[in-house]
Amino acid sequence: MLIVKKFGGTSVANKERIFHVAKRCAEEYKKGNDVVVVLSAMGKYTDELVDMARDINENPSEREMDMLFTIGEQMSVALMAMAFHKLGLPAVSLNAFQVKMHTTSVHGNAKITNIETERIRAELAQKNIVIVTGFQGIDENNDYTTLGRGGSDTTAVALAAALQADACEIYTDVDGVYTADPRKVPTAKKLDEISYDDMLRMALNGAEVLHSRCVELAKKCNIPLVVRSSMNDKEGTIVRGEALVV
Repeated sequence: MLIVKKFGGTSVANKERIFHVAKRCAEEYKKGNDVVVVLSAMGKYTDELVDMARDINENPSEREMDMLFTIGEQMSVALMAMAFHKLGLPAVSLNAFQVKMHTTSVHGNAKITNIETERIRAELAQKNIVIVTGFQGIDENNDYTTLGRGGSDTTAVALAAALQADACEIYTDVDGVYTADPRKVPTAKKLDEISYDDMLRMALNGAEVLHSRCVELAKKCNIPLVVRSSMNDKEGTIVRGEALVV
């Protein structure tokens, strides 16, 4: 099986969490599965980059901001590869240029147009765990672009579609999709399953667990998603095509 796993910034915020994610992915790899990991920037690092940029220029160009933002994800994937190596597992980190993650030229809110899968497939054939930068792409001029809010989720779904993966798992800091934000509403209930359409409505109404563009792409490509916590082994929420009622 080929599994795409995406982990957000809180999941890789420090050394301990990086190794926690690496060990979790190692379990999948040791089952004999091919594993592609998509990562966001560590913790609040993107916010730190914004502060640094505005300290230099209060009105930076969108192109240069995209160039700057790519540092965050590249740091995450490189450190994750090092963690896998420390655990004795083969792994390689790839950025958007190395993968050839083609996008439109709208800096700060680009859309993925095509993904060349040859490099990833070659690395998987060598039995490497492949770690890919989320949130970023390259345009027709080979300039870096970023995908906007929720971009790493969109990267994971797009990769799952391009690679015809058997599963796409989105790991976050909650156990799945709830009827309301469990951090704000103690009585919120976790859903075992939810349809693309219902998840899309929730996303458009402000639910932050998945971004609307990610859900739209999953629906278009018929990629079932599993939203689950990176902090525990609880069953998450499956997002797929069946019409379910929230």
